[in-house]
Amino acid sequence: MTQLVLRPYWFLRHGETDWNARSLSQGRTNVPLNAKGLAQAATAGKAFARHFENEKIAFTHIICSPLDRARVTAEHVQRAISEAGGPHLPLTCNEDILEVSFGEQEGLPMGEWYNPWIAGEYTPKGAEPFADLRERAVRGVNKAIADADPGMALIVAHGGIFRALRSAMGLEPNIRLPNAVPVYAYPENGKWHLKIEGEFEA
Repeated sequence: MTQLVLRPYWFLRHGETDWNARSLSQGRTNVPLNAKGLAQAATAGKAFARHFENEKIAFTHIICSPLDRARVTAEHVQRAISEAGGPHLPLTCNEDILEVSFGEQEGLPMGEWYNPWIAGEYTPKGAEPFADLRERAVRGVNKAIADADPGMALIVAHGGIFRALRSAMGLEPNIRLPNAVPVYAYPENGKWHLKIEGEFEA
């Protein structure tokens, strides 16, 4: 099993979509941000821009999932940092941090099958097993970290990717990250920690 490189990175889940608001499983379905999601993306961008004040550099590269909801969120962050006087950071898409395919569950309400799916006891028909998702997510983030070296990466992706990364970090995986909340992941003494802006706790 591929291990996550012990180097810090930032993570941002995309802004809200109509399917998020209705608690539907999105997976690979390319649902766009809604009005609230666009506002959340702009707010996240402003929050990140503050990390670049006084000539500080929070991260050097933005790597996003190619799905529109993640890519547009990443573009808002890129633009907000630049407009606030920070650098115009490179933004690239990475297929390995594409959201998990939920197969026949896509478009249906989120249910109680997440824990059995994570445990490898159940996979919806046509869906990606959690173990495969975890392997892919770790590969994608490791590549993003390597591409950003000697700087730091911001990963803009999805809730399923976040669960997979939590699992790879030795943390409880089935924790729902709110839309567009910046997360700083960092290793300390061989263990991963998450610093999450706002009221949400890891």
